[in-house]
Amino acid sequence: MEVSVIRNSQARICREELAYRVNKCCIGSEFISIKARNRISLYGETTRRNEIKKLCCSQRSIRCEAVVSDKAPFFKSTPRTRSLKGVRLFVGLPLNTVSDCNIVNHTKAIAAGLRALKLLGVEGVELPIFWGVAEKESPGNYRWSGYLAIAEMVKKMGLKLHVSLCFHGSKQPNIPLPDWVTRIGETKPGIYFTDRSGSQYKECLSFGVDDVPVLDGKTPMEVYRCFLESFKSEFSDYLGNTITGITIGLGPDGELRYPSYQTRKLSDGAGEFQCYDKHMLAALKHYAEANGNPLWGLSGPHDAPSYDQQPNSSAFFSDGGSWESEYGDFFLSWYSSLLVSHADRVLSLASSAFSGTGLPLCGKLPLLHQWHKLRSRPSELTAGFYCNGDHDRYEAFAETFAKSSCKMIMPGMDLSDEHQSLDSLSSPESLLAHIKTCCKKYGVVVSGQNSTVPILGGFERIIENLKDENTVIDLFTYQRMGALFFSPDHFHAFTEFVLNLSQFKLPEDDLRAEKEEDNGGGKTLTTSMQAA
Repeated sequence: MEVSVIRNSQARICREELAYRVNKCCIGSEFISIKARNRISLYGETTRRNEIKKLCCSQRSIRCEAVVSDKAPFFKSTPRTRSLKGVRLFVGLPLNTVSDCNIVNHTKAIAAGLRALKLLGVEGVELPIFWGVAEKESPGNYRWSGYLAIAEMVKKMGLKLHVSLCFHGSKQPNIPLPDWVTRIGETKPGIYFTDRSGSQYKECLSFGVDDVPVLDGKTPMEVYRCFLESFKSEFSDYLGNTITGITIGLGPDGELRYPSYQTRKLSDGAGEFQCYDKHMLAALKHYAEANGNPLWGLSGPHDAPSYDQQPNSSAFFSDGGSWESEYGDFFLSWYSSLLVSHADRVLSLASSAFSGTGLPLCGKLPLLHQWHKLRSRPSELTAGFYCNGDHDRYEAFAETFAKSSCKMIMPGMDLSDEHQSLDSLSSPESLLAHIKTCCKKYGVVVSGQNSTVPILGGFERIIENLKDENTVIDLFTYQRMGALFFSPDHFHAFTEFVLNLSQFKLPEDDLRAEKEEDNGGGKTLTTSMQAA
């Protein structure tokens, strides 16, 4: 069937055949990164324009089975006064691209998605590689075949690949820690983070066991080193050509933090301290005795709220509360220092393992903007980010990243203060600006990501962050490919975003056609397309 091309504001969104394939197959979620500065070597401007014309048709004419959000982040073209061609753009593959049985999911849909991204001019994709998949059954028994198959698909498509090595589990999709680690956890529950009520977080090992031989006689650091060395060996043919960067998992959901919230989304509460497994308590006891206050090492704060309780529901985070007492400084300094030490161990390990490859390494910080306008900043404190007087842990983390020549991934670059609830006292913009300043001070390059859920006005906010002349941002990864990503409204907005990044301008006849369609000119074509 011949499919007419329908012109629609700056981009043509997908030829019917390709749109049907990527939408009906419904792959996972969203992620991105583009290298516009090299785009001329891939496509001349005329060739690229023609390819996009071949690829695209109106999003309103595609009858797709993907979920379409009523919060689709429509993109408004921004003035193109400053080139963004130095920013490379990647899109994340679904979290369950490779299942826990080491099988590639949705192969045809992924191939169609890769083709669409290639024609748009996206540089590459990001692939999450889970410890629980690659070393599932027994220690040292690695299975890389599913991930190798994806690397080969990406290579043949002419795209680049950024891999994220995930030492955590994930509930969505259901990919737990390795089976052999879970079996150890059944007999040694102290390997998991534990809260005040005794509940365990089983998707990540406690930082208290980093150097404790709890994994069949090996420490987690020793096990991670073997994992990295095996990955390096198995993917050697792709390193430096197809694979152009590696993110090292640092904690829950890959982020450097304590699991102070039990879901990925910040709640209305303050979160909860995670210091009650036996190894963390032993470290606290030792720290208290070394500082001459043994009674302070018996437990965590007694007057802190629980996960969903607001900060003012108890005394700890209130003005003049325990958090700014001598005890509070003692506890929060210790709690945060363990997070810094964990980052230093893992990043130093990765830097050593990949020495000589020339591949850039990345680590991810969270953007804990909830309650940021409160003096105590409870969401940050429970996650391990203590800033008080001389203690600015964001600077400490930037210094640690610089020590290992590691880039810092910052999520939430689509967030603005304007769209936050007033009651949450949230300020993603000021927190992100502070972290950027810390990175600049220590010469740390920042890589950007968006939130996991499309945000109203998000694309415009991303552009503003990428234009920030005070911060070096060379890579942006959009989260993440899937059914919503390829839904007509969202994919249209994403295409506009890509064109703004690449400074790609449509010829005058296309601009006139846009005006005609806005005035109703495209209505007849859309109707005939749906009838076909």
